[in-house]
Amino acid sequence: MCGRVIVDYDEDMAVASGTELAEWMQARPAGYEPSWNLKPTQPIPAAFTDHKDGSKRLEYAYWSLVPIWSKELKTKFPTFNARSETAAEKASFKASVKNRRCVIPVTGFYEWTGPKSARIPHAIFGPDPVIPMAGLYSWWHEPGAGNDEGWHLTATILTRASAGVMQPIHDRMPVFLADELLEDWLDPDTVGDQLLLDAAAEASIPLSEQLREYEVAPLRGDGPELILPVGR
Repeated sequence: MCGRVIVDYDEDMAVASGTELAEWMQARPAGYEPSWNLKPTQPIPAAFTDHKDGSKRLEYAYWSLVPIWSKELKTKFPTFNARSETAAEKASFKASVKNRRCVIPVTGFYEWTGPKSARIPHAIFGPDPVIPMAGLYSWWHEPGAGNDEGWHLTATILTRASAGVMQPIHDRMPVFLADELLEDWLDPDTVGDQLLLDAAAEASIPLSEQLREYEVAPLRGDGPELILPVGR
């Protein structure tokens, strides 16, 4: 799974300009604030292509996908992650798989090991400053609101069985989007299905083998000190 991420673009936006995500990451999202301890239901950056006008956007989304038919901005079960193996058939996710796919560009994330009574957090980073996680998004509309108001962008991160560096840490990991799939993934005219999800999940294995991880102190508050290795 992936339930805690790091988003620190202060020094990395220039680096992102040289990646496949460059056209979507021209500027920080409106309201940007760095976070080293970002949790589900908090705002998370999502890069996507608008299915109406084709514009490439990077905006904050409510981190937990809420389908358009939900009566409130929450769900009865957690939707901050979606299993890539089954998302195409799940009611909450299948419409987004079809043509509302996104990338969640984070700079790192955390996972925990050890027994419940003594969990040890690990900070995890990719070979490049920005890690492109495959995601899905949905626009949720407040009941009773006008057509031009009350819209909320919501998103989830896709996961798969762990591989590479993640295998001894947790049984699930995010789907890391490979460069060669990014254009199709973010193209709303590309109709998504289980084959596309499977391809994205399989192509994420090479990046999983290039991750680096180390233990950090228990996560309390929010600040760059959270990513300091234990003992420093």
